[in-house]
Amino acid sequence: MREVFHQSLDDVQGRLVEIAELVTIAITKATTAFATSDVALAEEVIEDDRLIDARAVVLDELAIEILARQQPVARDLRMVVSALRMSASLERMGDMAEHIAQLARYRFPERAIPKGLKSTFTSMGELDVQIATKLADLLRTQDLTIADEIRNLDDDIDELHARVFEKVLSDTWKGEAGATVDATLASRYHERFADHAVSVAKKAVYLATGDWTAEGETSENAV
Repeated sequence: MREVFHQSLDDVQGRLVEIAELVTIAITKATTAFATSDVALAEEVIEDDRLIDARAVVLDELAIEILARQQPVARDLRMVVSALRMSASLERMGDMAEHIAQLARYRFPERAIPKGLKSTFTSMGELDVQIATKLADLLRTQDLTIADEIRNLDDDIDELHARVFEKVLSDTWKGEAGATVDATLASRYHERFADHAVSVAKKAVYLATGDWTAEGETSENAV
């Protein structure tokens, strides 16, 4: 019975990695579609988000079954509960990638990136892809130094997010209402994607060390 139990725990971890890898693919495609107005690629992201959602549901059902049947304690309990919470954040990351892709689709054949912000959004997209890739590596290897790298990249995203708002609120901004909405929404989606990644990384550290700090707690219930 214990062998089956530990196989189930290994399955939970494997499924987390699988979802994180799907999220990495989604954000890579979404940021490319957003930058290039590739509507076909955007449609792929939107359609494939269902797969991320389905994988998250399966993982959640497995975790709940473990709780009900095995009644884990100590670190095992911490792992199962953390997996449930990480699954929710990963699913939201998939949603953020989908939202970015939707902006590209809605504005097609025009470009979704407003003039004057191309380099900023290119950097934000690259950073989000790096964060997603590192998050999958963290869940796969449990190398906790990667969590610090993710937080540092999130700080860079936050700076770019603030820069977008400074731009659209400045007297020199000439964008029309639609461009302003696109810019603020896209920036928010990129920033929230990174915040959810930090949340997952934080839980991975907690799972390994049992240490839970207040840093990053505000992202727990964010949309």
